[in-house]
Amino acid sequence: MRNLVNYAVRYAKAGFSVLPMIGKKPMIKFADQPALTVDQIQSYWRSHPYAQLALRTTNFFVIDIDEHPGGADGFKSFKDYEHPEYFRETLSQKTAGGGRQLFYLKREDSTVQQNIGWLPGIDIKAHVNNYVMVAPSERNGKAYQWENHNPIVTAPRELVQAINANRDDTVDVFTDLNINYTEKSGTATLFETIVDGLGDTGGRNNALASFAGGLLFRGVDPRAVIQLGLLANANTDDSLTQREAKTTIESMIKKEIRRRESNR
Repeated sequence: MRNLVNYAVRYAKAGFSVLPMIGKKPMIKFADQPALTVDQIQSYWRSHPYAQLALRTTNFFVIDIDEHPGGADGFKSFKDYEHPEYFRETLSQKTAGGGRQLFYLKREDSTVQQNIGWLPGIDIKAHVNNYVMVAPSERNGKAYQWENHNPIVTAPRELVQAINANRDDTVDVFTDLNINYTEKSGTATLFETIVDGLGDTGGRNNALASFAGGLLFRGVDPRAVIQLGLLANANTDDSLTQREAKTTIESMIKKEIRRRESNR
């Protein structure tokens, strides 16, 4: 794994807000904070030379296309979209997980809204406190890669209108709530594990055991723990086999039963 500090500095000088990352988690508190300076970036990478990098979606947004095993196929949704002309040629990258992301500059005359689930398998990442990992960062030994050298173009008005129209405004956690996303409780981390998965290949079993133990400690029914653990595993790149995952979870359940019996 290489040191990405020169890339981070280049992004910052190009006007982007850079975040140093460990895995998919930011190393710093960044919500509603100014962009890091070049000196700050160099300082973070001196202390963490193998940090990966992400860009905050401050002046741009991303159309995030993914295929979920057994679920929504974002590539099909993108191919079948009735207005392909909305997607102007722009900078795009292939993600470490096999997805695709299109980058568009935000318009000055209208606001594009964060829209998770805009189309089946397609999310819109647009809030200033959101971010996307970018090339040449790596996850689980796989790299993000730019697909082209196109400039980031401004999104057409029709695309922004389409994104905002197909949106559930009842709850938007990114725009309606003032939350520092770097300060999370243990329970919040457990919920996020279900979506984010168990992390790098070398720590999957330990992460799953910790996840199951955290649920059991909070009184979650063991049958639900098994289902939630299998779901978190399914959302993990290079996931464990279902048998391996179930064995790990059941081991934690047996351990919890012994603990409770000893405390009677």
